[in-house]
Amino acid sequence: MDSLQLNMPRYMVYCVIVSCLGSFSNGWVIGSANVPGEITHACENGLGHISSPSFPDCLPMNNALWGFAVSSFCVGGLIGGLFGGFIQTKFGRKKTIVFNNVGWILGALLIGCATSPAMFIVGRIACGISCGLGSLTTPTYVGEISTIKARGTMGTMNQFAIVIGILLASVVGLPLAKVPLWRINYAIVAIPAVIQFFLMAGCVESPRYLVSINRIEEARISLQSLRPNANIDQEFYDMIEGQLGTAAARAVSLTGKAGECLSQERLSPKSDKEVDSFSDSMVEDVMSKDSEARESMNMIQIFQDPLIRRITLTVVTLHITQQLIGMNAVMYYSTTIFKMSFTAEMSKYMAIVTTVVNFVSTIISLLLIDRMGRRPLLLIAEAGACLFSVLLIVGYVYNIGALLVVSVFGYVLAFAIGIGPIPWMMTSELTPVYASSAVGSVATATNWAMNFLIGQCFPVIFDGIKGYSFAIFASIAAFAFVFTYFKIPETKGRSLEDIVRGFQKS
Repeated sequence: MDSLQLNMPRYMVYCVIVSCLGSFSNGWVIGSANVPGEITHACENGLGHISSPSFPDCLPMNNALWGFAVSSFCVGGLIGGLFGGFIQTKFGRKKTIVFNNVGWILGALLIGCATSPAMFIVGRIACGISCGLGSLTTPTYVGEISTIKARGTMGTMNQFAIVIGILLASVVGLPLAKVPLWRINYAIVAIPAVIQFFLMAGCVESPRYLVSINRIEEARISLQSLRPNANIDQEFYDMIEGQLGTAAARAVSLTGKAGECLSQERLSPKSDKEVDSFSDSMVEDVMSKDSEARESMNMIQIFQDPLIRRITLTVVTLHITQQLIGMNAVMYYSTTIFKMSFTAEMSKYMAIVTTVVNFVSTIISLLLIDRMGRRPLLLIAEAGACLFSVLLIVGYVYNIGALLVVSVFGYVLAFAIGIGPIPWMMTSELTPVYASSAVGSVATATNWAMNFLIGQCFPVIFDGIKGYSFAIFASIAAFAFVFTYFKIPETKGRSLEDIVRGFQKS
């Protein structure tokens, strides 16, 4: 069977699940402050050591400082995303995912043992650095190892793991929202980080990354491991042609056939290594003469190349609209909405119901994305976000509590089926490997910067114009719909190399 026809080989799925443990950690960091937030910074005894002689009962902060402390992980995310491209290009996708867990472990220890607000904030920033680096490297790795038929489903696993992390952090946070157990809620993120640190040793490096650094035979072995009992010749040829050029792909094809002939003559292991070395050196020689071969680009070069500049602007626009469309603001406003319709205690549970809606919606996206395609799902999600933002305004103006609650759930549903997962997935799908790290860095840093901007600015805007602030998000959702309709290509069922060629032709 040809590898291009494979759907979900078990080992590939295993590698995807293990790599997405980092996304779960990301989600846990996002959700960990939701339920125990009040007891963390405004408990009765403040810096008193009533419950424990070693640690204060809580870390007194006013609302402004607490808001910054919670959103400070976005600053870490910006830093991690900005330098992530360089790191994953220099050390590879696999090693980056492995050692990225250090930030979550360090952050968990700092927050769990925090004796001052400063220590808490530094811990959040450390977690944020891993969130930023992971939000770049994990989708890149998943996109590069996945089969064409399952790449959408596998790509959505990244967002699915984040949503599970948010949901479990909120549920677990209920019994831990007391002194001194709130510390455990923040420290739990170290558990999936330690698990991933060891399990990633059993996963292969991305074959596309190995091709990009000219480790051709390792790339072939890696791809064959991900596509067991399948013929990888055509997929491997396309992979090399897309990165190193047609001449290099033909050279590898010829050396591969030569290696098979020599193997039939029962060469010694030493001779097999010599064949592999000959293959790599031959490709190097061809690449030196082949104008199609491309070296990795940095963040300046991607704006100088006309093709990559267009891809970069497309990807960055997707990430800007993902944040400015207002999901984080809606989640913030949901607390106020629920208090209008329910008691303070019930509002806590309604907040958890919102994360359940997010969870179920992401499952729907997981099931539909390789059936419907990225573009239709994104258009439906953007139209839904626009509609429910308008309904939020109507519910606010006429003080209709039920409409406000339904609008929050509808908005979360719309966001989760498309706007949440697809921009991260399309970052790796639209970008050639030689530019993916630089484009991914710019997109990820932009995403985290917009995330921080919304977190800091929305409360101010909401205080000024209340529910009318959702008119801003409705307008951005409408713009996103038009942009997607005219500028975003469908990537379902196409190889990464074919998608880039489509950009070149257009």
